[in-house]
Amino acid sequence: MVTVSSARDRRQWVLLVYRLPREPSTPRITLWRKLKRLGAGQLIDGLVALPLDSRNKEQLEWLAEAVIEDGGEASIWTAQPATAAQERSLARTMAEAIAAEYQLVIDAAKEAGNDPANARRTLARLRRELARIRARDFFPPPERKDAESRVQMLTRAVETVR
Repeated sequence: MVTVSSARDRRQWVLLVYRLPREPSTPRITLWRKLKRLGAGQLIDGLVALPLDSRNKEQLEWLAEAVIEDGGEASIWTAQPATAAQERSLARTMAEAIAAEYQLVIDAAKEAGNDPANARRTLARLRRELARIRARDFFPPPERKDAESRVQMLTRAVETVR
């Protein structure tokens, strides 16, 4: 988890402020899915944050354009939390969401170990899923190491069966 003690330790964040019409719901659902894939932290309805880097900023700029094309309003901001507690809270929320995804990988790897016939196919899927999760894991929870370990154990089991 992130430790933040002073203003100079706090990072810059890129924010997407948006509002979409209620109907049709498809653009809102599409946006929600894309934000989830990016690992964005939801501050309040219509306001999400990602740690500031060029990739995250560009991704949110693309999403802002899509919101506007769908008849909504959107803007991009950069900001720094006013307090370390605010940043810790956001980091904790983001880490908890990612931890749940890692837990699904852990559970699937355990289950695959009990099903040698499908273990190889499951292993390939879990490796891809682990890579996707890592790409949006800005505040690694303990479950990350557990998931990596479980996938590694499954790898050894599959290689032993060969």
